[in-house]
Amino acid sequence: MNRPLNSIGILSAMAMVFSLTVSAQVYVAVKPVAPKAVRPSKPSPAYVWIEEDWNAKGGHYESAGSRWVLPPHPGWVWVPGRWVHSHKGWAWMPGHWRRARKY
Repeated sequence: MNRPLNSIGILSAMAMVFSLTVSAQVYVAVKPVAPKAVRPSKPSPAYVWIEEDWNAKGGHYESAGSRWVLPPHPGWVWVPGRWVHSHKGWAWMPGHWRRARKY
């Protein structure tokens, strides 16, 4: 078989598997309560505090904790994650970084 076509097939299969795992959403009947976090001192003025974060594992959510994080680029801001309710139950929509808006 032609090597370029073989490589394209492998890359296509990998992309499909990745897209299926990324799009999977976990729903729970009761949204979990975040553990109380003690906010340690800010390591430097550049850091941003992430208050609540969750990871889906085995059909439930586990707290990823709160923490100080450096933005990926200067001037970027953290958009906090949030719980969203639907007819399927509660699902965690993770936070993300975005460029700060200029007004």
